[in-house]
Amino acid sequence: MEAMTSRTLPTPACGWVFRDMTARDLPAVIAIERASFANPWTGPLFLQELGVQFSRILLACDAVGCVAGYVCRWIVADEAHVLNLAVDPRMRGRGLGAALLNEVVTEARSRGAEAVTLEVRRSNDAGRRLYERCGFAEVGQRIDYYGRGEDALLLRLPLRDG
Repeated sequence: MEAMTSRTLPTPACGWVFRDMTARDLPAVIAIERASFANPWTGPLFLQELGVQFSRILLACDAVGCVAGYVCRWIVADEAHVLNLAVDPRMRGRGLGAALLNEVVTEARSRGAEAVTLEVRRSNDAGRRLYERCGFAEVGQRIDYYGRGEDALLLRLPLRDG
């Protein structure tokens, strides 16, 4: 079954294998999460997402199968929402974040979504640059979303004209 959910998407530097996360992937995902965020998601939270019908955690693996990054997204009604995206610090700068977003956008379009939304820390300059390059625009903010003094910017990428 795993072969049916895996595929390779080439990037300029190399190819990545995209596949759905399983519980066996939790240690690698948690390691990336902890290296990426001051307030990381916990193992039980990732495992909970694996059981949510409209949630998907997509992994990007290198040529030898090591997890290099992931994105967790929901698709509900006519909207896709990115909950979490992280790339192993050793793999950053290779276009993997954009490739993961592209996977979400491609799937969202194929499922009839009208937009992709996400929140990003106001202080996350690298993330904001990535999302801007991918066509996301700021449509609002969430005060103290990440805790006192940690606002989120609400970003949106429309998938349809009008």
